[in-house]
This record gives sequence, structure tokens and C-alpha cells, in this order.
Amino acid sequence: MSTLRSNTDDGAAAVPPVTQPSAPAPRALLRRVGWSTFVLCAALVLMAGAGFLWFIWRVPAEEAPLTRNADGIVALTGGASRIADAIELLALGRGKRLLISGANRATNSNEISRLNPEFERWVRCCVDFDRSLNTLGNAIETKRWAERRGFRSLIVVTSNYHMPRALAEIAHQLPDVALVPFAVVTDRQRADPWWKGGATARLMVTEYVKYVFAKLRMGLNAGGAAARAPS
Repeated sequence: MSTLRSNTDDGAAAVPPVTQPSAPAPRALLRRVGWSTFVLCAALVLMAGAGFLWFIWRVPAEEAPLTRNADGIVALTGGASRIADAIELLALGRGKRLLISGANRATNSNEISRLNPEFERWVRCCVDFDRSLNTLGNAIETKRWAERRGFRSLIVVTSNYHMPRALAEIAHQLPDVALVPFAVVTDRQRADPWWKGGATARLMVTEYVKYVFAKLRMGLNAGGAAARAPS
């Protein structure tokens, strides 16, 4: 009778050694990290470029005639002819009252009447002022003014490049109030496309960056408010 003989001295079957997977080489790891970083940066650049094109598309190129009246008119100071255009809308009966938001300390009814004597009657009776320092402040003061007056619709007067951010800030403060944009476009903006002038191009890029940060801030504030709300 034949006998079975073990391959090992103690009678246990031989077990092949387990090999551990080798760690990736440092160069390969660096290549992966570098490629991932490049792809991420490229994606961010593409997103920023697409967002800027969308922003430019939203900036009105011409002053569009109003299609409706509103309860009130708010003019955000800082650009040429914003106040004059807003007072003219008030005189035409487009709104009941006008808020000049972000007015300088020296700006008052007397000064506005002196600069626009043909509209003195409306300035004396129906124009209010606030002294806010930035677009967020404009929106907060506009909310207080509109709620105090009971207004449910507003015509917003500001420069065309500032209109997207102004509407976003005011809509965030007054989500239930209808906003009607009236964009002020200068003669220079009509004559030359924004990309032909260095100053105008920088202005557009700067305003786009401000708009992005404003939207991020609003989103974070909304998220924080939702988290604090009772369930």
C-alpha cells in the first residue's frame, strides 16, 4: 500500500506566501495629483467664463421703455443720470414716490431742486433719501422704505452694468415685491462695445465678481437661516 507524504515536515499543506500590493511610485502619485489639479482648475475657469458670458447677456445694452407703472421708484446713486432719470419717471406718474438710495450727506431736496428746477414740484413733495454706503445697504434701506409705505411693486433705476446685482440684492430683501428694472445706459456704452475699452471691460469684470460674491453670501445666509428655523 502506498503512503501519502506531506510536502512539509509537520504534515500541514504548504500555503503560498501572500504578496502585499506595492505602493504607487511617488512620481505616479504626483502625476495623478497634478492632473487632477489641472482638470479642476480648467473646470473652474470654464465655469467662470460661462458665468461671465451669462452676466454680460443680462446687462441691458439699451434703455428699454417701461411697460408698467409701480407703487414706488428707487434710484441707486453712483452713476451718471440715474437721479435725473428717476425724477423724470416720478414726474410722468410712473410711481407715487421716489427713494434716492445712497445719497451723499450734502444731497437733499434743495440741492436736487437746484439741479433740476423743472422737477422742483415733485422733488419737494415726493422724494425721500437714505445714506446707505453700498448695494447691500441700498437693498436694506429700500426694504424699510417700501414696507413703511406699503409698496408692493418698485421701479429700480441704476446703471445697466449694476442692474443684475441691484435686482438680486433687493429681491433678496423683498421677495414678495415686484421689481421693474429701468437700466441707465450712457452714450459711451452705446457707442462702443464693452470689450473695446479697457476701463469698461474692467468695470464689467469687477461688477461680475461682486455679483458672484453677493450671490454666494445670499446663499450662505439663506442656508444659515434654514438651519436655524425650528422643525
